[in-house]
Amino acid sequence: AIATIERSFRRPVGEVFVHFEREPVASASIAQVHFATIRDRNGQLRDVAVKVLRPGMRPAIEKDLQLMRTMAGWVENLSTDGKRLKPRQVVAEFDNYLHDELDLIKEAANAAQLRRNMQGLDLVLIPEMFWDFCHPEVIVMERMTGVPINQIERLRDAGVDIPKLARDGVTLFFTQVFRDGFFHADMHPGNIQVSLAPETFGRYISLDFGIVGTLTEFDKEYLAQNFTAFFRRDYKRVAELHIESGWVPADTRVDELESAIRAVCEPYFDRPLSEISLGMVLMRLFQTSRRFQVEIQPQLVLLQKTLLNIEGLGRQLDPDLDLWSTAKPFLEKWMLDQMG
Repeated sequence: AIATIERSFRRPVGEVFVHFEREPVASASIAQVHFATIRDRNGQLRDVAVKVLRPGMRPAIEKDLQLMRTMAGWVENLSTDGKRLKPRQVVAEFDNYLHDELDLIKEAANAAQLRRNMQGLDLVLIPEMFWDFCHPEVIVMERMTGVPINQIERLRDAGVDIPKLARDGVTLFFTQVFRDGFFHADMHPGNIQVSLAPETFGRYISLDFGIVGTLTEFDKEYLAQNFTAFFRRDYKRVAELHIESGWVPADTRVDELESAIRAVCEPYFDRPLSEISLGMVLMRLFQTSRRFQVEIQPQLVLLQKTLLNIEGLGRQLDPDLDLWSTAKPFLEKWMLDQMG
């Protein structure tokens, strides 16, 4: 880490930082984080977190991606299902996101965009980036202080309203996806904390912005219509949307697809997360998608991954959370604002 910082800034660490803690406070697969103190442009001392890229990451990732490309080619060429699942396009999506993660300037830019988008929502804190200290291999950001979100008992003992926290998480996700079309796509518990500071008590703290997802206006509108139809249990409209978008063959019978979707979804409405088996839902969805030749949409892979993160987080925070009733009013309001 020291060598990377000194190479990036072309001067000793002691000349860059007023204070630098050599022991990392967090380590991950491609980077690690150290605490430090800087003097900002106004001469004020600021406590910061310094994220440093590990050396040799690009060749390692290229090797893994080449293996994934080879296997994706085999899957696509050896079976009909393989073509429908579009494995090579899915790997290409991950290729883009992984290479973005190797440029920490892009991560800092993602954080700055999310910070602007979330201003005024009063639900989440996102660290400020100090651009004078940011390089492709090193970024310096505001130091955030909070409790990891998976330490639920500690949060409860501090007086945090856990059910509200779960509902706020759903609101944050749908706001980023449908209002902004720009969302944090790596929302596992290691990247999420909760503030206990009096002025921001109970707010989320988001960290690590190497992976973000984006949606086009078409994708947002199509997905919002799908979600809204699901929440209203209008399975015929869901079937029609799949045919209109080209996700299933044009000659698919609407009534047959409607019946299949109803059989998958109806058993799980009005149930809290504690009573829903995600594995069973996925199995039924995969069976239905195979029967009706539903094509995978590579541009939505990150969204699907993030939705699973949110579902898992909600289950952990509040097993009695009704995901549908929490999200439905938000989506209906969004649809009215967008389409009348």
